[in-house]
Amino acid sequence: MTIYPMLLELGTGTALRSGSYTKAAQRAVQNALWHNSISLAEVFGAQKSDMIVDVEIACARPDAVDLAAVRAEFPYGTISARAVAGGLDIPKPDAPEAAPTIIAHAAIKVSLNITAKGDAA
Repeated sequence: MTIYPMLLELGTGTALRSGSYTKAAQRAVQNALWHNSISLAEVFGAQKSDMIVDVEIACARPDAVDLAAVRAEFPYGTISARAVAGGLDIPKPDAPEAAPTIIAHAAIKVSLNITAKGDAA
């Protein structure tokens, strides 16, 4: 059996006032997940719990993202998550000391460990 990447979902999330990079990351994941209802695992005779999900969050302060909270957004599968530099912080022009508006991006790759046609038995 071989792990095959099957799906890539993208999402964007914001934290307008809280200053929470974790909230922005969770909202980016929700945005990506809520775009579809895909029966990927079932098409290949697998269970949803068999899905291998790799999440990458891009935000200005990756060290401030609670990756356990991001992983908790997924109802099933084996989830791995990492945060990298990216996204955008927008300072408040009238209150520079206030928390910025935070924009985070999520890239979600879903894979399955399956035997594909042509793989050696």
